[in-house]
Amino acid sequence: MSSGGIVAGEPRIADGGELHTALEQLRGMGLIRLDPTNDTWVAEDPGLVQARVVTPLSQQGAELLQESAQWAQAFTGLSQAWRRAPSTSESSGPFRYLHGKDEINAFLHTIVPEAEEEVLTAQPQADRGSGEDVSSGLANVLDVERTMLERGVRILTLYQHSARRSTATREYVAALTPLGGETRTQDEFFNRMIVVDRRTAVIPSAAGTETALAIHEPTIVGYLVDVFMRSWERARPFTSQEASVVKGIAEEQRAMTMRMLIEGHSDPVSAKRLGVSPRTYAGYVADLKDDFEAETRFQLGYTLGRLGISGAESPDETQD
Repeated sequence: MSSGGIVAGEPRIADGGELHTALEQLRGMGLIRLDPTNDTWVAEDPGLVQARVVTPLSQQGAELLQESAQWAQAFTGLSQAWRRAPSTSESSGPFRYLHGKDEINAFLHTIVPEAEEEVLTAQPQADRGSGEDVSSGLANVLDVERTMLERGVRILTLYQHSARRSTATREYVAALTPLGGETRTQDEFFNRMIVVDRRTAVIPSAAGTETALAIHEPTIVGYLVDVFMRSWERARPFTSQEASVVKGIAEEQRAMTMRMLIEGHSDPVSAKRLGVSPRTYAGYVADLKDDFEAETRFQLGYTLGRLGISGAESPDETQD
């Protein structure tokens, strides 16, 4: 083509020739035309051909995107109606086991974004991964929750006090709060739980396993909501950074540490209940030993017992 064209009678472009297929493709796209004056195939301006080829494809792509969005909206409505229908629990049962992280996440990614009124989340530990995984994971959650909040969905998230030390979690809460999301923390350990629209609850089925239980039974879901709301009322707002709040949280963790020591729990168990690492928990114990002038844990336990401290007293009572 660079030489000005190819003669129509050229053997290489004839039927069965080595360039016949390529020629047909070029002709089909309109990139070449036959000049009748000299019976030669000549090249067309690709810029002119582009408008004829690309524009219809772009229009078709836009139409497909619009159609897919309409289908997605239609299926979302159908899914919500299906979950509310009485026959749903009768056909699949009020309980469903979810095995493995993939199945659990797939289920949550389906029901949570479709929430219409409320999502309650109990997240005992802020650590959802490590390094960039935490930040990217929380960013993905924030994108979903931002859309939900814009639709008027109420989102309540409950953490342990230890979550306040997580940079990624603080950034997540700082971004979520102005949008209307509410986050609180408390000292007590609790199990992970998600409740959507007070109709579906997801809880771990057993400790140490990657299995969850989806519950649709109204009585049990209502009970779990009551447990969550009781903890929520006792928890402290995450948004407040007042010194009195920070001091109160430190006092609650101190009392919890004493209670763990008095009850005789091992360090790993106690650290998990406080939502901290064993090393951090050991630091809490060391601080208590300094406060009560004890050189060993035995002396600390003896002193606490002699003073009648159970870990449930007010901070002033333990410091008298």
